Amino acid sequence: VHVADSVGGLVQAGGSLRLSCVVSGCILSINVMRWYRQAPGRQRELVAAITSVGTTNYADSAKGRFTISRDNAKNTVYLLMNSLKPEDTAVYYCNANLWLVGTTGWFDYWGQGTQVTVSS
Repeated sequence: VHVADSVGGLVQAGGSLRLSCVVSGCILSINVMRWYRQAPGRQRELVAAITSVGTTNYADSAKGRFTISRDNAKNTVYLLMNSLKPEDTAVYYCNANLWLVGTTGWFDYWGQGTQVTVSS
């Protein structure tokens, strides 16, 4: 199984950035897909989540600015980030809850993380 985060980047405050994450491998089903982030010296925190039927959930810090979406046909999840702030600077990680061929349950898999830096 491979969970591949897209490249992040450097953006000015107020700007926008879209992250994507593709899941590949011997996958039977994908349940919830999530984006987390971890800033220096802080714990990893949940940013947004989306179920297989499109139900979404956001951290308070992301509400109204970030939009999570997914393309089930492409096993891809997206995070559109608008009105970015310097405090959004972090490494962003994709997480996917998967049922793999030959296994008997759901397991979480992580992308390698991508750096997002917002300059003031």
